[in-house]
Amino acid sequence: MYTLLKTYPTITLDEMKDVRLLNRIDTKYVTTTSRLRKFLLLAQGDYYVQEINGESLLPYHTIYLDTPALDMYMAHHDGHSQRYKVRMRTYEVDGTSFIEVKNKNNHGRTKKKRIEIDDLIYNKENMREFVSSKTPYDAKTLQPTIENSFRRITLVNKGKTERLTIDLGLRFHNMLNGETKEMPDHVIVELKREGLVESPAIAMLRNLRIQPCGFSKMALGMAMTSPELKQNNFKERLHYIRKIKN
Repeated sequence: MYTLLKTYPTITLDEMKDVRLLNRIDTKYVTTTSRLRKFLLLAQGDYYVQEINGESLLPYHTIYLDTPALDMYMAHHDGHSQRYKVRMRTYEVDGTSFIEVKNKNNHGRTKKKRIEIDDLIYNKENMREFVSSKTPYDAKTLQPTIENSFRRITLVNKGKTERLTIDLGLRFHNMLNGETKEMPDHVIVELKREGLVESPAIAMLRNLRIQPCGFSKMALGMAMTSPELKQNNFKERLHYIRKIKN
């Protein structure tokens, strides 16, 4: 994978400032590492790969927060038109960390707001004030629920109207019950674009029979590590993900 990425033209973090897409439409796909290689071969002529400090396969660590009643998980499960995710994330290649709030509205658009933090410990007043200002939840009650780690490839199309994030080696750890699940052969691809702009990736993914599969990594991790949770509405997607093979 690393050798293949070295054939791509690169784009720096600074050059990506025009592709922040904080108010966007997201489409997720699930595939395998073998199909990802085929996709990366197809996409070479249309995309840059993000490179930071000479690296393009970048490690991430994320902790999601929720209420004691897991209201954010349940809002995703029940398909609420307005739903939120609150997470703390470290971009390990440069050591920066943020607390982020993602809000998906009833028009299918996702807005993300964030502030920089020192570490992934939810114990500071400025963090709670930020969450209170961006969500309807009582920020003082939020607790860490699920953490994940993965390595990410980020592609940017030549027109700089979209990003593709490609997550590999996904590992979930449930911080409430200690359960851990790994997805070593699965790849999560997320297309992020400003509105319904034309995307060269969609036809490529379709040709490789990689189908859209909408879900939240937060909800997926909670469902996989907490079988006692309500997850009827996720069963079809979980079954689809489990049957995908390299």
